Amino acid sequence: MCVLRCGRLSSDGSSSGQMDSLLSIISSQRERFRWRNQELEANSSLQQTLQALQSELDSLRANIKLYEKIKFLQSYPNRAGDSDDTVMRYSSQYEERLDPFTSFSKKERLRRYQSLSPWDKATLGLGHVILSNKMARTVASLYKLMLHCLVFLVLYKAAWSESIGRYCAAFCAKK
Repeated sequence: MCVLRCGRLSSDGSSSGQMDSLLSIISSQRERFRWRNQELEANSSLQQTLQALQSELDSLRANIKLYEKIKFLQSYPNRAGDSDDTVMRYSSQYEERLDPFTSFSKKERLRRYQSLSPWDKATLGLGHVILSNKMARTVASLYKLMLHCLVFLVLYKAAWSESIGRYCAAFCAKK
């Protein structure tokens, strides 16, 4: 405002019409910025509202899943009266057998095993035997180490014999 007043009072020949047009341009620009600022604030508040509603929706979905699980479990007969040890002992095994994921996993494992060749089945069986017992793992590791040492010794002996043979041949050729 001071600049505009100073501009009107200056004696450089600027007219008040130009100052008024400049003032109207600046005020319209200020109004655009004010409108844009209000629009951004509204967008920000809408974004926060959207995030709050999204988190509430996620929690409601989780609660619905939990409610479905509760209803499913309530559909089973109440076992509070069952105190028989035999029933309790076999009920967990029965429920494990009913688990679709476990049964699918077992069927899939059996199907893959049956599709193997006899040699692969023997190798898999041997691997299970060796890897399931600590003593068998230790013996297999020592056996593997001894075989490697034997191979290296045989190769060293062959190389040494070959070098001795060359040395003898060269020695005989000199004589």
